[in-house]
Amino acid sequence: MNDIASLQSLIKSELEIFEDKFKDAVKSRAPLLDKIMQYIIRRKGKQVRPMFVFLSAKLHGPVNDSTYRAAALVELLHTATLVHDDVVDESLERRGFFSVNALWKNKVAVLVGDYLLSKGLLLSLNNNDFNTLKILSEAVQKMSEGELLQIEKARNLNLEESIYFEIITNKTASLLASACSAGAWSACGDQSTADKMKLFGELAGIAFQIKDDLFDYGNAEIGKPTGNDIKEKKLTLPLIYTLNNIDKKKKKELIFLIKNKNKDKNAIREIIQCVKDTGGIGYAEQRMIQYRDQALAVLFEFEKSPIRDGLESLVRFTTDRKY
Repeated sequence: MNDIASLQSLIKSELEIFEDKFKDAVKSRAPLLDKIMQYIIRRKGKQVRPMFVFLSAKLHGPVNDSTYRAAALVELLHTATLVHDDVVDESLERRGFFSVNALWKNKVAVLVGDYLLSKGLLLSLNNNDFNTLKILSEAVQKMSEGELLQIEKARNLNLEESIYFEIITNKTASLLASACSAGAWSACGDQSTADKMKLFGELAGIAFQIKDDLFDYGNAEIGKPTGNDIKEKKLTLPLIYTLNNIDKKKKKELIFLIKNKNKDKNAIREIIQCVKDTGGIGYAEQRMIQYRDQALAVLFEFEKSPIRDGLESLVRFTTDRKY
């Protein structure tokens, strides 16, 4: 079970019901907003986060209405952050299609993100899903903190590996951790189980983000151009390792390129080549596998079942994927 389609077959009926529930959750009486929501729905990604919600729930009990609402809340919050991120990053593409801000401008995109956030909050509040809302609200706080920390550190090119892990734990892993925690809570209502699933999701999320960062150094068609992180002066693990493992002269040259030539294609190629030559990619892959295996160690504390096997495969998919 190593591809996303066979994984989805484990929760096929849940994902089909979820599709309808999500469409209902984003409906609006404002024609422009409804048009944009339909555009977003048609271009949704692989739905990895809702899959984590449903599999985490089924590992600990039956899927119920609160599980569907948890999955919808995760997807609403995730989509809202992507719409806002595209405005912040001035990105005109998302997964190979025009971004919302490219088609409808920044002001509309910001309001669309706000709308998605408010729909998520109301979905939980109107159904008294207070613990689910608490779990996901903490994730949104961490995501904002992680994004701001990254912006702050990009200004002075902070080279500490610990800062990088703090950023990605908050920015990316927190939402996956919350998806697993909320899914488990919806099915069993046990806090210690939800906490353990949160740890599992966080470790898997860190591995997921390292994989995402590695795409910046490859040529795969993954919806964002190679060298994008360098253009935005984002210090990812392969680059941090490289800067900390080259001589002073080369380090000075590389920092100059990142600070002053980060939009120049030749400079970006030079930076990428240096990262490859120094072993930055191999190091990042090694750390990614460490976090993946730590996540699986937490998962294996639960009884073996087809659902547990599915979660294992989903974690392995996130680190083995080609896009």
